[in-house]
Amino acid sequence: MSTTENTQQTRLLTPAELAVCVKMFREMRQWSQEQLAEISGLNVRTIQRVEQGLSASLDTRRALARAFEFEDIDALNKPFTIPSEEELKVAKEKFDREHVTLTAIPLTTGKQLAKLSEICSMDLSEPGFDLTREADETFAALVDYFRDYRDCADVYSETQKFEVYDEMQSHIDALKTLGVSLRYAERKMQVKWGTEPDSKPMPVNVLYVVAFPLGKEPEQFATPKSGGIRL
Repeated sequence: MSTTENTQQTRLLTPAELAVCVKMFREMRQWSQEQLAEISGLNVRTIQRVEQGLSASLDTRRALARAFEFEDIDALNKPFTIPSEEELKVAKEKFDREHVTLTAIPLTTGKQLAKLSEICSMDLSEPGFDLTREADETFAALVDYFRDYRDCADVYSETQKFEVYDEMQSHIDALKTLGVSLRYAERKMQVKWGTEPDSKPMPVNVLYVVAFPLGKEPEQFATPKSGGIRL
């Protein structure tokens, strides 16, 4: 039997294999055991037992699948291809090389977002889950508005900025009503402009605005180290 056949098998997860997968899925999302417990609706002790390789009920596996947003909530109760621990390790190392982990800070006021827009010259703003059409349009309107403001913030008087704060606040409040919570992070980068080989990288401050389900906001999130930045 080949090494591939030994390490990749299509079968049910054993409790020990489930423990490895759950821990990997949790750590890739930068969740603590307490956060996973809250998101899944399980208690912390149950999460600890699962990650210790103890048996998990059908309902527990379903709750975990829902928390990790699997399309099939019975995915952890069905046979599928099992990667080896070494393959999981390689996948995580590759993920860590290609991504940067940022602290997710609550974004709750229009004034807060306006001030961030003034000090960040680029942004990457996107939902962290599938939004309803109404929520998607509201999020898009907020992003369009703060990008427009960023481009001309210096022409606003301090008094005029209050209208901007109020407009951004209305979008943030509307998103909250629709079950959407915002988190942000800042990241300093070196960006090279143009194609000239001798051009020097310039420091820029990048703003990340990400939408999460209300009540399921992570403390951190991972994002690709390059690509997707909007001027």
